[in-house]
Amino acid sequence: MNFVQPIRDPYIIEGIKEYLKLRSMRNYLFFCFGIYSGLRVSDLCKLRVSMVKGTHINIKEQKNGNKKKFIIHPKIRQDLENYIEGRRDDEFLFASRQIKKKSQLRGQPIDRSTAYKMLNDAAREFGLKEIGCHTMRKTWGYFLYRQDPNNIALLMQSFGHSKSSTTLLYIGLTQDMLDEAIVRL
Repeated sequence: MNFVQPIRDPYIIEGIKEYLKLRSMRNYLFFCFGIYSGLRVSDLCKLRVSMVKGTHINIKEQKNGNKKKFIIHPKIRQDLENYIEGRRDDEFLFASRQIKKKSQLRGQPIDRSTAYKMLNDAAREFGLKEIGCHTMRKTWGYFLYRQDPNNIALLMQSFGHSKSSTTLLYIGLTQDMLDEAIVRL
């Protein structure tokens, strides 16, 4: 199993957002929800239009059943409003454009492999390596911690970690800290 990294450069994040927005509003919003919420890809895929009509989203995480509430970032509010305009409340927010092979259903959510491909296509454009489905979640944690190291307890709770060292390793900060320490020598 490969260990994926967060995206550490805010300029690259903005570049990826623009890159995705020019190609697909769905993919752009998917990426933005990922880096602004810390949700797993599996939970992002299950979002429905009705869930994003308020200022906050309430969701029960698929993996562990934990309930989470988070604000929809103001930077994407207008794009989100335009994206969902005219769509039914029960539609998946990030619906696939394909007909599912097994079920022959339309309008089903994108799956992990679609999200992975979208992220890796964008990553290749920006020369990033070690990118995967957890990259958006790790990016959210990385910047939340960098903004204020006191957020470690919040991150531990959000990620379901019992030790801060696990959280720091998960968001890629242990390597950053090691690199900075060596440079300061």
